[in-house]
Amino acid sequence: MLDGNEIPYHSREYTKDPLSEEEIRAALVKLGLQAREVLRKRSPDAKKLDLTGEESDAELVPLMAEHPTLLQRPIGVLGETAVVGRPVENLLELVQG
Repeated sequence: MLDGNEIPYHSREYTKDPLSEEEIRAALVKLGLQAREVLRKRSPDAKKLDLTGEESDAELVPLMAEHPTLLQRPIGVLGETAVVGRPVENLLELVQG
């Protein structure tokens, strides 16, 4: 969608270059969300780790750093604002203000 609108962006392959705990915490602040709100509860890792979505940020953030597939994606960040890119139109709204 961003390509189609000729909007420049930088993407990061989360499996090859996962976010650190610090980066996840910073993204959560920008999103205005708690970790449980961006947890992919149906992911294989969530099931393997027996996560319910009731866990605290202190519990989930380290697990998200260790198992990046637990984190909803894409996450778009622009300055001090961020959105979860589902639906993808959220990304367009972020960059268009």
